[in-house]
Amino acid sequence: MKVVINENERGFIFKNGRFLRMVEPGKHRVSSLFGETCLKTEISKEATVKGIDINVLLRDEKFSSSITKIEVPDVHCALHFEDGRVAEALGPGAHYFWNVFHKHTFQLLDVSKPQVELPKEMMSVVPLRLYSKIEVPEGETGLLFFDSKFQRQLESGSYYFWNGSVKVFCQLVDLRTQQLDVSSQEILTADKVTLRLNFVCKYRITDAVRICTLLKDYKDQTYVTTQLALREYVGRLKFDELLEQKDSIAGIVLEKLREKQSGLFVEFIDAGLKDIILPGEIRDIMNTVLIAEKNAQANVISRREEVASTRSLLNTAKLMEENSTLYKLKELEYLEKICDKVGNISVGNGDLLGSLKELMKH
Repeated sequence: MKVVINENERGFIFKNGRFLRMVEPGKHRVSSLFGETCLKTEISKEATVKGIDINVLLRDEKFSSSITKIEVPDVHCALHFEDGRVAEALGPGAHYFWNVFHKHTFQLLDVSKPQVELPKEMMSVVPLRLYSKIEVPEGETGLLFFDSKFQRQLESGSYYFWNGSVKVFCQLVDLRTQQLDVSSQEILTADKVTLRLNFVCKYRITDAVRICTLLKDYKDQTYVTTQLALREYVGRLKFDELLEQKDSIAGIVLEKLREKQSGLFVEFIDAGLKDIILPGEIRDIMNTVLIAEKNAQANVISRREEVASTRSLLNTAKLMEENSTLYKLKELEYLEKICDKVGNISVGNGDLLGSLKELMKH
């Protein structure tokens, strides 16, 4: 029986189930009478023959010279290059590739060390199970830990680490300006008035490494420090003093916070007092006082206008007393006003309004 092996194939001759040899492309005679068979396989990237142990095939010199072998040790992986271009990453174990049409080369990588020393474009061929990717956004920094021990600080960007025996962890810290709200703080003033304050401040972290390694829950500690500084200052003021100084409270508290910012590894930038919320009974009293003040101001203005009007009348009367002509003119002025506003006045059979108009013409 003749068997034709194509250019992209190899043939494997067996006799009574035992492997004899590998044959290359061409025509070959196989004697079925003597129990010979031929198994053809297509040359693909990986050198395997279905159902046959590779160690059996390696006994044949032609086969062994037609393949390339790579042994990848434990805690390692290998980058597989085909004709100089990266093709894939190989895990631990033995790998065999046909070297008939392509040249295969390899680069061993030690994954027992967490840091990946590869260009980012090569990571696309590495199986995801072999590494972890850490993203540090813009405006933030990353604190890198190996087995819970701090290693270094990462700037914004992408980083890759092998999933080996070392546990890799990255803590992200925001370096941008942050807002801290201290809301609904019930504070007792020096004269025992209970009120609520809403306070806000802005800060930014100045030392990410020390704030995370030396302080536990730094956000809580920053909040409590701000809260205590506010309560300490406001608690010393009487209620009336608090209302008088409400515009300057934020600046004073901000200065107190800046005195403590070095121990918190932050910088306080700005602060403001948003609201002063009074109890219901105090608010009613304040409204009553305000109404009384406004009424008093209105009475003062009314009295001032009455005095000015009386003084004006008095001055007019003195001038009229001293000057008879002025007195006469004033009479005529009032007569003119009466005539303009009254249609006619009749007394008996005479027309009084007409007589007055005639009198005013002379």
